[in-house]
Amino acid sequence: MGWTGTTRTRPWTGTPRACGARISSRASRRPLPSTLPVAGGKSSCQMRERCMDQASKDKALQNMAALSSAQIVSPSMIKNHLPPLPPAPYQPARFWPAPIPGQPGPSQDIKPFAQPPYPSLSGYEPLAPPPAPTATAVPVWQDRTIASSKLRMLEYSAFMEVQRDPDNYSKHLFVHIGQTNPSYSDPLLEAVDIRQIYDKFPEKKGGLKELYEKGPQNAFFLVKFWADLNSSGMQDGPGSFYGVSSQYGSIENMTITVSTKVCSFGKQVVEKVETEYARLEGGKCVYRIHRSPMCEYMINFIHKLKHLPEKYMMNSVLENFTILQVVTNRDTQETLLCIAFVFEVSTSEHGAQYHVYRLVKD
Repeated sequence: MGWTGTTRTRPWTGTPRACGARISSRASRRPLPSTLPVAGGKSSCQMRERCMDQASKDKALQNMAALSSAQIVSPSMIKNHLPPLPPAPYQPARFWPAPIPGQPGPSQDIKPFAQPPYPSLSGYEPLAPPPAPTATAVPVWQDRTIASSKLRMLEYSAFMEVQRDPDNYSKHLFVHIGQTNPSYSDPLLEAVDIRQIYDKFPEKKGGLKELYEKGPQNAFFLVKFWADLNSSGMQDGPGSFYGVSSQYGSIENMTITVSTKVCSFGKQVVEKVETEYARLEGGKCVYRIHRSPMCEYMINFIHKLKHLPEKYMMNSVLENFTILQVVTNRDTQETLLCIAFVFEVSTSEHGAQYHVYRLVKD
């Protein structure tokens, strides 16, 4: 449990974007073609076309989508915005191109490049997959996990702990990436064009676009989390601990700096910077940030989010809430990993889930 690094928190002092239109990706989003059913009979070859009118978007959903995370944390939000919002069916915007257990539907938000087995996605030229690796040339985890040529994320979790008695704690995982043992037979990570998410993250100095142009490009990843906010079995109170733990591995002995930026409508709200040193374990260097306290802004945001009456409202807020984590070599300032996190509320009985994409620029 001993964490030997140092932590400093730098609040963002800029002017937040005014509450207005809903954020959308700057990349070109192609409208889906209308379905054209064909009717035929035994003695006729006539064809008839039927056009389906698109239903108007729910007004309450638009209102929630226009709220920043800073406004959600504000105590006046519930009073001023929630009463007029009627329940409405939720149609989520997802990154996941194919169904996973407990999660509904295909994505119409940020689309990965069309690669088998995703024939339903059109409008993109397929990317040529990386050359087949050899055991001696490319580590098995590259292109299959969150890993660059110099650093690999082994584990990541955000959680709440409640002390039941002096020796026992109950733990709830909001999001979690567990350790895996990939093999060369596992599929390569799917690719997403990084330009589709530029507007969801800071664009000024040190922003996602500048970082990607600086490279190395194999260090950039997108993680879609389905967060588990259902902690009703645990009594949240003054003694609850909200924290984040992460673990990284490398064959090099270096000192890493981990910057975590919380963003609302593409603008940085708060940043936490931590420094960690290597520990030699099994011939490899391991970096652990264990039970790092979650900032007050995030704790308040989670509380307000959990108290929204409908999940579609939670997802509307989360659509404009992102986190950017950048891991660098402290001495050389080289980017080792850059991970863009986007969120949605889990509807699965299995709790928190995630999916990883490579970020590319074709």
